[in-house]
Parts: sequence; structure tokens; C-alpha cells
Amino acid sequence: MKNRFALGACALALGSAIALTACGGGDSVSPFTVAVIGDVPYGTSPTDNSQFLKNPGLIAAINQDKDIAFTMHAGDIHSGKEYCTESYDRSIYQQWSAFAKPLLYTPGDNEWADCHKVKQGGGSYDAATGQIKYVLDANGQPVSYAKGDPLENLKLVRSIFFAKPGLSLGASPMNVESQAQAYDKNNPADAAFVENTFWQKARVSFVTLNLPGGSNDDTDPWYGTPAMSDAQKAEVAARDAANLRWLDRAFARATADNDLAMVILMQADMWDADGKDAQHLTEYKKYIDRIAALAKTFGRPVLLINGDSHVYRTDNPLRKGAPCFIEPTPGASAVTCASVAATLAKDNNPADPYDNQPGGYNVPNFRRIVVHGSTFPLEYLRLTIDPTANNGDTENAFGPFRWTRVQPAL
Repeated sequence: MKNRFALGACALALGSAIALTACGGGDSVSPFTVAVIGDVPYGTSPTDNSQFLKNPGLIAAINQDKDIAFTMHAGDIHSGKEYCTESYDRSIYQQWSAFAKPLLYTPGDNEWADCHKVKQGGGSYDAATGQIKYVLDANGQPVSYAKGDPLENLKLVRSIFFAKPGLSLGASPMNVESQAQAYDKNNPADAAFVENTFWQKARVSFVTLNLPGGSNDDTDPWYGTPAMSDAQKAEVAARDAANLRWLDRAFARATADNDLAMVILMQADMWDADGKDAQHLTEYKKYIDRIAALAKTFGRPVLLINGDSHVYRTDNPLRKGAPCFIEPTPGASAVTCASVAATLAKDNNPADPYDNQPGGYNVPNFRRIVVHGSTFPLEYLRLTIDPTANNGDTENAFGPFRWTRVQPAL
């Protein structure tokens, strides 16, 4: 049975889409379209630049789609097999300057949290000496920025991509609210999280969170040490607290402004075990609990978009047994998750993502999309939002949202 979503008491009382503009202070509710990408460009090694060279073509294709109001990038600007360098980060910033419309970006794990890993040019813990063996070049110099130190690489990302708090990226940046400017005055440390942003369009709220994937919320010990360092513990605690307060604020704003829907953008796939035991997802539960509670109270459609697991997928992990669709091979049309259940199980990812994070949730006004990334063909998700629409819960639609996958010839 298809789910339907109430537009709220004000809309129901008025009984017509035309009258909806009166419910939110006269804000326009005209349909608009956005592009969503993530985990791109990727390389299979530190010297593989094939996607990097194709990235300008992907940007040009999005620019040619005149209906696009802005683009969102769900994080990971290079793969987990490439080094973390300042020159690379700046080269991505330069490529992104070609976006004709605004670009909204949330950092992924590969550009900061995972820079400590050997494959990303960091290093590894030597139990015999108790020291870190860093990856060095032929001249004995570290290959990654600050020897892969996650905190220093996050500072670097902020200095390049978030140098102007309150402004998006792209050739025509738009104003957003940054947590650096709108932080909780009782928690001034939250001002460090310039990358967490919030904006509204046509009575739809958007919020980004710095939530790295693949590392159980950055709790895998840096450099493979026996336990998390004090610096790492402090990083996780500060970011989690700031993220949750920012999420609370976003839903409070959406409710106060009588917005009709919410979109959450993050990197982490909080339901993807990535070949590990589901216990490797435990530190994401606090976020899932909060999102489930906030979405249920909000009572209007909530769309979560993430990258991280690379494979296009759409489902509702906050409702057991909800429909689930996934691409069986890179770029292929989606099939039901149940039809490839055996393949998913090999990576400890059940056909029903709820099974990896069971929590008694039953939130029908929630939907999740994982954007395709990491592999060719490069693609973007073309997401059209009509705040007054009430689409059924199908493979390519949910509440006010409809989407298609676009794979431009590059």
C-alpha cells in the first residue's frame, strides 16, 4: 500500500495547493530542481586521475541543465586509496568554481577523518616501538598533509572550502546559515563547525552535517593505535554534540516556519556495514534515534541523502520491511533489494537496512537516497521538489520529491 503524507494542519484546513502560500508568510512554493553528487571524483590509486579529468565534464553537464537551482555534494572528493594533499584539495576547489549555480558541500571521511590511513598517505602504528610509521616519499617527506593528521586535514578543508562562512561554493554563491555564525551561545565550541549549514527554498528546509562514514563515526583509532587518543575522543565528542544541536535547530526552524519538507545531507551511510559486523555501526545510532524522533514529530516528509557506500539505493531504514531499490551493478537500473539479497549479505548488508540498525522505529514520513559514486559512469541525481505535491512512496518518488539518475556522456 502506498504511503501518503499530510501537508500539515494549515494546508489541510485550507484544502488547496494555491492557498499554501498563505500558511508560511507568503513564501513561494514553486517547484525547483537540484543536482546531487557524492564520492566523486575517485581514483583507484594515488596516480589514477581518470575521474578527476572527467569531473569538469560532469560539472558542465550539470550547468547545461538549466532547471538546476543548485548542486549538493555529499562528501568524499577523492577515494580512500589517494593521498590527502593541499594541492589536490585546492584543485577540486578550482574545478568547483566552474559550477554556474551554487554548490553546497559537506565533507566526507576521505578528505579528513581517514587521512591517517596508510592507503591515504598517513601511517601505521608500530607495536614494537610504540611510534607511528608515516608514509614517506623518495625524499623522506610525508606524502600527505600534516602526516595525515585528521584534525589538521579538517582545518585544511575548512580553510579552502569554507573560507567564507554563510556562503555556498560555486560561481554564483548563495547565502546559507553556518553553524559558525548561528551556534548555540551556551556552547561556543560549536562555532568551529563552519561546514554545518542550513538554508530554505520554497518552504523546504535543508541541513548539512559533518558525519564521516566508514569509521563508525570516526571512532576507529587513528593510525591503528591500540585505542583512541585523547585528541580523537575530543574530536568525536565535540562534533557529535555540535551536529545534534544543529539538527535540532534545523527541525525547530522548519517547524516554526511551517515548512513542508526537510532534506538532510551527510556523507555517512549509517546502515552500511561495509563488509564488517553491524557492530561497526553502533556509534551512528545516536543520530538515527534523533532523526527518527525529530522526523516523527515534524510529521512531514523528510529526505536523507548520503554517499559513502557508493551504490545508488533508495529505501526507508526507519521502517521495517519498507520498499528498497538498489543498482545491481554500477550505473545499472535499480532492482529490488530483495532480488540481490544474497549479494548484499556478503557485505553484512541485509536487503532490509532496518536489520542493521533495529531500534523499534516506525517512521513512514522518511526516505533515504544513497547517491551513486566512486565508479564510472559518473552521474548526478536530478531531484525535483514540488512542495505542494504528494507523490506516492515509489522507486523514484516520495512526498514532494521526484528524482531521476542522469549519466551524461563525458
